[in-house]
Amino acid sequence: MHTTTAPFTLEAGKERRRGEPVVFHWRGTSPEFGEIEVRYPVPPRAAQSVTTEVRGGHLPTTTLEARGMHVDEAEKPSLNGATLRVDGGVVYAQRNRWGFTKRARSLRLKYLGDRYRLTAVNGRSYTLTREPDSEDPGVVVTVKPSGLGGRRLSVSVRGRALPADIALAALFAGVDRRVLTRGGAVRAGFGRIFHAAADSAMV
Repeated sequence: MHTTTAPFTLEAGKERRRGEPVVFHWRGTSPEFGEIEVRYPVPPRAAQSVTTEVRGGHLPTTTLEARGMHVDEAEKPSLNGATLRVDGGVVYAQRNRWGFTKRARSLRLKYLGDRYRLTAVNGRSYTLTREPDSEDPGVVVTVKPSGLGGRRLSVSVRGRALPADIALAALFAGVDRRVLTRGGAVRAGFGRIFHAAADSAMV
């Protein structure tokens, strides 16, 4: 159901149970979609795996899991080697690692016939766009820091949102999105070149 959505705020926090690692979270309440919680890394944590999850309110449970040796020490998953699911269904994801513009570097998603684009505004802010089609004009969800200290995120919506729109937009607050920025893409590119050269030298 498409819904006009008022702005809301997510606040940062963390919790730790005895004998378990710290779990970080963003929490807030949308008047239309209820309580929302983004948490990472989701316990129990398997080797070479780290997951961020969104739950709550009227949203579908949404997760992003990254696997590989590069995530062993990570607090939250990156977009590399990641699997995204909404309500248990896999979301198709693709991005141009060598894109020159912000839009070209966007993460492109497809879920239940809807096409999305996750774009970095800068290192802290981002937009999630559901692209228009013949039946719907689409929606843009903007997530950006609010206030001092970086412990609050402001979420605003232009257009009539679906539950999956809000779940996906909130999810990426708990994901390492640096590869979508120019600096992050350059560093990742040099990293791939370095590892390729190292692998060649070992052959």
